Amino acid sequence: MSFRRKTDLFPVHEARLSNGLRVRMVPDHDAPVVSLYTFFQVGSRNERPGITGISHLFEHMMFNGAEKYGPKEFDEVLESNGGRSNAYTTHDVTVYYEDFAADALDTVLDLESDRMRSLTIDDRSLRSEREVVKEERRLRVDNEPAGLMDEALHALVYQSHPYRWPVIGWMGDIEAIRREDCETFFQTFYAPNNATLWVSGDFETESLLRRIRKAYGDIPKGPPVPGIVNAEPAQRGERRAELRHPSRAPSLLIAYRGPPVTDPDALALDVLQFILGVGEGSRLQRALVYDKRLAVNVGVDWSWRRDPGLFAFHLELQPDADVRAAEEALEIELRRVAEQGVEPREVEKARNNLRAHLLRELTSNSGRAHALGTYELFLGGWKAGLGLPEAYGRVDAAKVQAAARRWLAPTQRSVVTLVPEDGQT
Repeated sequence: MSFRRKTDLFPVHEARLSNGLRVRMVPDHDAPVVSLYTFFQVGSRNERPGITGISHLFEHMMFNGAEKYGPKEFDEVLESNGGRSNAYTTHDVTVYYEDFAADALDTVLDLESDRMRSLTIDDRSLRSEREVVKEERRLRVDNEPAGLMDEALHALVYQSHPYRWPVIGWMGDIEAIRREDCETFFQTFYAPNNATLWVSGDFETESLLRRIRKAYGDIPKGPPVPGIVNAEPAQRGERRAELRHPSRAPSLLIAYRGPPVTDPDALALDVLQFILGVGEGSRLQRALVYDKRLAVNVGVDWSWRRDPGLFAFHLELQPDADVRAAEEALEIELRRVAEQGVEPREVEKARNNLRAHLLRELTSNSGRAHALGTYELFLGGWKAGLGLPEAYGRVDAAKVQAAARRWLAPTQRSVVTLVPEDGQT
């Protein structure tokens, strides 16, 4: 598969306002629609004990009204103009996005700039959204085995890095966050100098930039964003934790600490993730689900992170499965990759699928804005993202094997076992 790295495939126009707001515009006149993404460089990575979960809490707070548009009016106004919106928070970033007809562009800019300028932060809105988040935590973590295991895993792997705490936050911290904490957080992390707008769709670039300057130009610049110190010590041996929770079957969550996304091995691990766990024909699906019948499902998760991340395996086991046998079966497969390598045909299949996924995302306004904004945040520039198909082409079987040897060493393993409570098997 060939791919020419041509930045003129997507004529990205860049600008920066005097208050530090970064603007990226990608015109496309195929249809009268527009997508707008606002990337704030803040996630749970920027939190501290006592206010864990505040980034995710703010994702909810941002829909609670500002000076011009009151509580719940954001979605009402947007939807009345035929648009839709959503948002998400991760360890590294918080993103808000809208898809809408091109003639609603001024309205959307007005909505977004209003809440960046003058979000309503009061005790009433904090109480309301706090309860929503607490209920979300109960649903997704406290009463969900996968959520409990993921939370336990991060606390096991990371001893000092902020990746230790969950994105949704600890329940005690969610309850303890004060209005003053929210005001400081908003002034620091939701300032224009910590944000990037990505706009893709049907517009004239010069006109759009004038409209953005009008909407956002008077929002004051915020203070410098505090840096993150990665003081995480080296892991010097395997770590284990056990959870007991009502469940029909045991589960395993096994992770190895991986590199940050900028490490040369990150793309080789992308390929390895596909070979091991994506699709019915993947190695672990065949070995653990079909051949040995130890698991009903095997998931492999390797997600890009700005600081050292995790290469994780989630094994949902058969009710009567031997947990130790399942763990050993996984270890055999990983050792086989490290010692014997992978087949060139496996690498080619993984590379083709990764390239196809990248290219598919670039076919829509929403996908384009999201992909290029993500590349800029994680890779240091959106142009680097357009070179990914070529970069994957340079990942061969030897590089995949070397990455497996480097990152999937048994001494770097952390294991969380879910044991069904008595009478729940």
